[in-house]
Amino acid sequence: MKITRLIAAVLVAAALASASPRLAPDVDPNSTEKRSFIVRWKDGSSQEKHNKAGLLGAILRLELGLINAILYEATGRDMAALANDPEVEYISPDRNVRGALEYANPTVSADIAFKYSFDGRGVGVAVIDSGISALHLDLAPRVVYSKSFLPGALPLLAPDEFGHGTHVAGIIGGSAKLSSGLLYKHTFRGIAPSANIINLRVLDAKGAGTDSQVIQAIEEAIALRKTFNIRVINLSLGRPIYESYKSDPLCLAVRKAWAAGIVVVVAAGNEGRNNSAGTSGYGTIASPGNDPHVITVGAMKDNGTVSKADDTIATYSSKGPTNIDHIVKPDLVAPGNRVISLAVAGSTLYHASASTGNLISNNYYQKVALPGNSSIYQRLNGTSMAAPMVSGAVALMLEKDPALTPETVKARLMRSASKSFPSHSSATDPATGQVYHSSYDIFTIGAGYLDVWGALNSTVKAQGSTVSPKAYYDGNGAFIANTEPLVWGNNALWGSHALWGTSVVWGTSVVWGTSVFSGSPSAVWSEHALWGTNALWGTNVLWGTQSAAGFNVLWGTNVLWGTNVLWGTNVLWGTSVTVAGEN
Repeated sequence: MKITRLIAAVLVAAALASASPRLAPDVDPNSTEKRSFIVRWKDGSSQEKHNKAGLLGAILRLELGLINAILYEATGRDMAALANDPEVEYISPDRNVRGALEYANPTVSADIAFKYSFDGRGVGVAVIDSGISALHLDLAPRVVYSKSFLPGALPLLAPDEFGHGTHVAGIIGGSAKLSSGLLYKHTFRGIAPSANIINLRVLDAKGAGTDSQVIQAIEEAIALRKTFNIRVINLSLGRPIYESYKSDPLCLAVRKAWAAGIVVVVAAGNEGRNNSAGTSGYGTIASPGNDPHVITVGAMKDNGTVSKADDTIATYSSKGPTNIDHIVKPDLVAPGNRVISLAVAGSTLYHASASTGNLISNNYYQKVALPGNSSIYQRLNGTSMAAPMVSGAVALMLEKDPALTPETVKARLMRSASKSFPSHSSATDPATGQVYHSSYDIFTIGAGYLDVWGALNSTVKAQGSTVSPKAYYDGNGAFIANTEPLVWGNNALWGSHALWGTSVVWGTSVVWGTSVFSGSPSAVWSEHALWGTNALWGTNVLWGTQSAAGFNVLWGTNVLWGTNVLWGTNVLWGTSVTVAGEN
C-alpha cells in the first residue's frame, strides 16, 4: 500500500511539472474543485485501473461503454496526475452542451416529395435534444419512445421544458394536423410527416446538458436501432472544440452511430457573426459538427418566399474550417431562419419568444382566428432549425430506399444540393442595426443548398468514405483550386480524380470563384480575415500553437466560449433567445 501511495504521489508531482498530451487543454491541472471527467483507458477499463484512479481521489460515476470510457468525479489536479499513467488514452471534462415551414418546405422541394407520397413512413428519427411534448397532436402518436438522461429525472418521462426539442421534432415530422384544412391560411408541415420520433432528452429547462448525457443518448439510439428502425440521429446542439475530432468524446460517439448504419445530422452552430479573432466568423463550427463523417448543416434564410432565387445565408450560421483539424464544414445548408414549427406553451423558449417577437398570432394562420398568439406554433432561428430539415430529408430518402448507407445518403445530399448563389450578400441585425457581410465559399455554404427532390432522384452510390476533406493554407494569401487545396481521406470519394470530382460535389463558379478567397483587404473574405498571419491560419490565434490550449484567446474560458458569455444558460443553442432573426 505504501508503494502504491508513493506511485500516486509521483504521478501528482509529474502532473504539476508538465501537462500531459493525454490531458485535454481545458483541464486546469491545479484545480481542486470537484467535477466530472471522461477517461478513456487503453485496452478498456478494469478494476485495477479504477483502483489507480481511486488512489488519486477519483470516484467512478458511470460507464460510457459506447466509447470505452469511464465518467469519474475528481479534481483537475487528480486528472492531471492520472494523465501521466501510460495506460490512459485521453482525459477530457464532461463538458456542457447546449441546444444551438410554410416557406421552407417548398424552398427545399419537400412539397414535391409529399405530393409523390414520400413522408418518411416507417423510418425512426432519434431527436437528442431537450425532450418532446409527446402529446402534441401534430406528433402524436408517432413519438414511439421517450427517455431522459438528466440526473434525477424519471427515465421514461422526457417532457420538453425548454421548448427546443419539440420545435426540432416538428420540423422533422410535424403532421400539420392543427394547421391544415379549410379553416387555415398557412400549413406548418414537417419534412417527413409520417416518420416515427424517438425522444432522447439530454437538455434541461435552460437548454443545458453534458457530453456524457449526449453519449448515453447516442448509445441508446444505437441499441434501439432495430427495435424502432432508427436510421437518423438529429443533434441540434453543440459546444466548443477543444481537441482533434480523433480524441473528442462527442465525435467518437457520433462515429460509432455512423458505423452502426445511422445517419448523423448535426447543427453547425450560430457563431458566424463572431469576429473576436478577426476572422469574420470563420473557424466557428461547433462539436460534434467538426467530425468529418457526419452531415453538418448551416442555416439559410428563405426570406418569406418559396423561391430559392432570393435566399441568402443567415449571417449567424457558423463557418469552417473546423478548429484544430481544419475540416471543410458545413457540408450543406438548409432553411433555419424564422422557421415556424411546434411550440410548447409555458416552456422557457415560449416565454422568451413573447419578448423577442417570435410568437405568431392566431390570425396569421387561422381564417377564423381566436384572439391572441398561438400556443401551438412559434418561430425560432438558428442552425438548430436547419439540421432537422436535413434529418427529415434523410428519412424520406431511407423510406424510398432502405438499403442506402450513411455514405450514399451524404453523397446524394451533397451532390444534388443547389449551387446557385449570389457571390456576396449583406444582412442587418434588427436588434442592433449592425450590418454583416457574407461570401458564398466552401466554408460558408459547403456543397450547397438542400434539395430534397434532387436527393430523392439521385442514383449515385458511394463506394468508399464520404469524410469531409481537410483544407490547408498555401502560404500565399489565397485558396487556389488548382494547387490541390484539399486533403482527402483514404478512399474518399470527393477527390478531383474520384467519381464525384470537386466540381460535381461543390461546384465551380461559386465555391472556387477566383474572387471568393482573394478579394481586396477590405473584403470580408480577404486574406486579412481568413488567411492572414494573425487571423484564422495565424501562429498565435485560432490555428496556432497557443490557440487550442490557451485560455485567453478565441476558445478561452473567459472569452468566446466562457460560461458567462456565449455558452451561458440562455445563449447560443437557445435559438431565438440569442440569435436574432434576419428579416
